[in-house]
This record gives sequence, structure tokens and C-alpha cells, in this order.
Amino acid sequence: MSIPTAAAAEPVIRVAGLHKAYGETRAVDGVSFEVQAGTIFGLLGPNGAGKTTTVEVLEGLREPDRGEVRVLGVDAVRDPDRLKPRIGVSLQTAALYPKLTVVEVLDLFRGFYHLGGRSTDELISLMDLGEKRTTRTQNLSGGQRQRLSVALALVNDPELVFLDEPTTGMDPAARRALWDVVLGLRSAGRTVLLTTHYLEEAEVLCDRVAIMDHGHILEEGTVEELVSRRFKERAVRFDTIDGLPEERLARMPGVASVKHEDGDTLLYTRDVAGTIGAVLDAAEGLGVEPANLGVRRATLEDVFLDLTGRALRD
Repeated sequence: MSIPTAAAAEPVIRVAGLHKAYGETRAVDGVSFEVQAGTIFGLLGPNGAGKTTTVEVLEGLREPDRGEVRVLGVDAVRDPDRLKPRIGVSLQTAALYPKLTVVEVLDLFRGFYHLGGRSTDELISLMDLGEKRTTRTQNLSGGQRQRLSVALALVNDPELVFLDEPTTGMDPAARRALWDVVLGLRSAGRTVLLTTHYLEEAEVLCDRVAIMDHGHILEEGTVEELVSRRFKERAVRFDTIDGLPEERLARMPGVASVKHEDGDTLLYTRDVAGTIGAVLDAAEGLGVEPANLGVRRATLEDVFLDLTGRALRD
């Protein structure tokens, strides 16, 4: 199927100075970013960061207070009806017709579009819903409903797909199967905007990511760019040791910064051997051994922790 596209130089999504408030709460406070065609762009942030409000404005579902929003060359605020046939949307919480079966819901949604798009059987196979094709949606598990929601987002073979927390409630195997679907969309030249709580998911899938918190984008770029901007060190991680003060940790050889996360201590260091030796000496002096001691390169999780002071799952 031939699909219309915006001009080659035009980003698929362009957001400039986006603002949206609910009373005194500034849900989105001056957000700007661009998404290029044929890429997967991730919006990362905790609940309340402003991700879903931003995405709803892009989808033409919510009107901003001010700001420019162009999607596929269309003004998403002034002319959303021109946009909606060309996009696919999987919401974080989808309201499905409870008495209809999987096949019936897919057939219903396909009937909303004049173009052929993907067949119901193709979508069922793609999302591994074959054994549930005649099951009413009210009897699906949370993960199965999520897979059906993604299938519904693809019925019109959209140019741009919005996936809001698409793998919530899925087991690890189903999550990885969906990753293959998303990567397949990019291979087919489609563009995906993804919100997720899973940093591993963003690292695997996203060409670029933007980290949001309190209505602002704190950092944006490729995963490699984000990590290299903030960290030149490796992370030495171990279970936090009572009686070992942060001041002593900070003075250990090579240590550039100290972070704490969920009962773990993270020492970002340029001298791994020196730092580990100092940790072992300090622990021995306290009559304990450091549990779960390990070393790893800095990741997107470290970037998020450094920017916000907490882990994404918090």
C-alpha cells in the first residue's frame, strides 16, 4: 500500500513551546522536540511527568493552552480530523467492548477505515492472539488486552503509531514479542512514538529518547549520547552497608559521585580496582562483606537517576 508522507525535510512530529495546565498544575511546561520519519522515539518519565498529556495533544485528543504541534505536516490542534486516519493509537488504558470477541472488535475497527489496511487474521497472528480469537474482551488477561489494543492501533496500517506504555501487564516473553513488532514497524518505514516505564525497553527499541519530569524535558538524544554526556565512569554497585557513611564513599579512589537506589549503593568511578579495594577494606573494618558487589557500564537507568534523583519505577 502506498502511503502519503510529509515533505522529506519535514519531521514527522514537531513540538515547540507546548504548554498545558490543569488548574494550578502545569502538566506540560514548555516542551519542544522533533521526531524524524522511520524512527522510534521514546518519552520516558515517572507517572505525572506529562508524557500522556503530551501524547494526547499530538494525537489530536486534547487541546493545549499554547504551543505549536505539527504531526505528519498537519496542525494537530486546528485540524485533527485530517490527522486521525493516518495515525494509530494504543492508549495506556483501553476501553474495549466487553461483550465482543477479539475477532469482532478487530472487524469493527477495520470497518471504520475506507482503506484495506491489515486483515483481521494478519493482526491476530501478529499479536499472537490466535487462541483467543473467539474470546470476549472482558475475559482477556491484562497482557492480552494490551496486545489487542496494539493490534487495534495497526488496523489502518498507519504511518505513525503512538504506543503509550504498550507492554504494561505483559510477561517477559510477550514483551519481547511486541518489541519485534515495533522493530518491524520501523523496518517498514513507519514511525513510532513510545512511552514506557521500562528503561531496558527504551534502550533496545528507541533511536532517540527524551526524559521528562514535572512537565519538562530534562534531556534528549540517543541513549549513547545521554550516557556519554553524564558519565565517563563505570558503576560499582553493592548492597548498602550500614555504618559506611557517604563521605567516606565519596573519598574512595576514582569515585566521581555516589548514588543510592532501592537499598543499593552506586559508586561511579574511573578507578574500578581502586574503588573495589577500598570498599572491601571498609567493609572488612566493619566486620561485614559487601553483598552483590558488581561492576557495569553506565546505562540509561543511571542517566535517569542522575537527572531526577530517583529510579524510573519510583
